[in-house]
Amino acid sequence: MNRTRQIFAQDGYATTCDATVVHINDLGGIVLDQTVFYATSGGQPGDTGFLEREDGTQLEIATTVYEKGGKETIVHVPSEGLPTPDVGEKLIAHINWERRHKLSRMHTACHILSVVCSNPITGAAVGENESRIDFDMSETADKAGLSSAMMEIVNANHPVFTNWITEEELDANPVLVRSKNVKPPRGIGKIRLVCIGEGSSVDSQPCGGTHVGETQEVGEIHIGKIEKKGRENRRMRIRFGPLPEQQ
Repeated sequence: MNRTRQIFAQDGYATTCDATVVHINDLGGIVLDQTVFYATSGGQPGDTGFLEREDGTQLEIATTVYEKGGKETIVHVPSEGLPTPDVGEKLIAHINWERRHKLSRMHTACHILSVVCSNPITGAAVGENESRIDFDMSETADKAGLSSAMMEIVNANHPVFTNWITEEELDANPVLVRSKNVKPPRGIGKIRLVCIGEGSSVDSQPCGGTHVGETQEVGEIHIGKIEKKGRENRRMRIRFGPLPEQQ
């Protein structure tokens, strides 16, 4: 197994890094010894960008995924028709920062929504301009009220940071897990928490995604739509910008 050092897990603002090709899989996917590219996981899509070769040519990366069967090997999927680098070749990895930053802002917004709506989460997807969270709930919700409560947290400019706990500590605090259907990945002995507020005063929950460093960086957000997806399921869509005036 070629374990990839995942720089994004420690530094969500790293945009580039030196890397060495350690493996090319059967589909032409490129495995590096380390990467700043986030791999598709937890509802957040993988990063795009390019790998810069020593002669200055660029290999466009269309998406980034984990190798099947685990969360330790990251595969950079090149666009079709590109040459394949050699194992042992040294490259410089560059992510599409503008896209990543939008996804990080949106992923943080999803955490903020899970604070103001504390029902169990049944599904989620992070997007560049719109994200969604499905909640296990039957009651109606007020878009304006939720949007206002989210913006209170955004404007308070709380710090957003990561912390690590053991799997045993997570077992002792099951309330940290908000998802009803998906459990945090196990097997390495520790769990990554994303925390909001001094001393995790606003929120703390397991998450492997990328986030901004303070809530104000999320920018203006609102609940654009609430959909009924079953008797006990409500889908809330988060969008950038102010809540449109009701017609």
